[in-house]
Amino acid sequence: MKYDKVETQNTKIIRFIVDKEYRLLRHAILFLSLLIIIFFSDWLSQYSGAYMYYRMLCVFSALITMFYVNMYVLVPRFFFKGQYIFYIVLLFLLVMIGTIVMSTLLNLYLDPANQHNKENYKASFEGLVILPPFILVTTMIKLFQRWIRDNESIAELKNITLTMELNELRNQINPHFLFNMLNGIKALVRTDQEKAATVIMRLSEFLRYQLYENNEETTLLKSEIDFLTNFLELEKIRRDNLLIAITSNIKSQITNNVFLPPNLFTIFVENAVKHSVNISGYESYIRINIEVKDDALYFECVNSKDQDYEPLLSDKKSGGLGLVNIKRRLELLYGENHTLDIESTKFEYSVKLTIPL
Repeated sequence: MKYDKVETQNTKIIRFIVDKEYRLLRHAILFLSLLIIIFFSDWLSQYSGAYMYYRMLCVFSALITMFYVNMYVLVPRFFFKGQYIFYIVLLFLLVMIGTIVMSTLLNLYLDPANQHNKENYKASFEGLVILPPFILVTTMIKLFQRWIRDNESIAELKNITLTMELNELRNQINPHFLFNMLNGIKALVRTDQEKAATVIMRLSEFLRYQLYENNEETTLLKSEIDFLTNFLELEKIRRDNLLIAITSNIKSQITNNVFLPPNLFTIFVENAVKHSVNISGYESYIRINIEVKDDALYFECVNSKDQDYEPLLSDKKSGGLGLVNIKRRLELLYGENHTLDIESTKFEYSVKLTIPL
């Protein structure tokens, strides 16, 4: 998904409309403004005493109910989800019901002697015409709040993505990693030329993904799976006692047509590599499973742990920062539509991620 850069001026008015800390004040202003409008309206001036305040309270209650039903039910559940026609129909239905209830209370209970007055029917009809534009003002306010927050989230997402990309270039494509790989290839050329050729091909695919596809906003699911495979296979060359298993139920036509943001899984796999080291000499393992079901992608990464192994302090810091960044990135990309479960036991560490497609 590509976004155009939108600058929003950080003025006090915008912050007042958007920020949660001013929520109570915004609602208080809405209540007060509505009360003032009703109090100084022409139709109310013909009444006096407690009777006037009863009518005022009745109208205020009906209007404020319609405003809040629109702002917190109709707008988020229908308007923001693109169901515009259904939203308009429900809005007019809300106004109609509110007007009928308000007229019934005003005329039948508060003024039964004039309940059949033609002026009352005229006022009800005027209410049906006048109220929708007023209620739509609250829709515009909610839409403006959504627009500002979305643009702020996009800006924050770009900053986090840039930070992650810089960290990945520094941590993944580093001279130490390449030096070890090239030394391993050099030894394989003398002993197993066929295996050396395979390693060179995997290393080239690994570097190609990092240098080119990683810079795109989205990448093919197939490319992401191939990258994880190459990364783990290269790591396996360095560790003879590492068992790797990557399974998937996804057909090739799906992996070649599904796009997702690059490096969503890299941090989890990197942590699995770091923490699966077994200094006791036993075989360690990393198991990855990727599935697509019901328009959702399921990613699971499980690795063994050695309770006697303590990662380097630099690995702990980079891994912790990476997890914080990827959690925030997932939150900005998918909001509440994704789930991330991380569990750590004495001998195993697991990550389960679900994202919509």
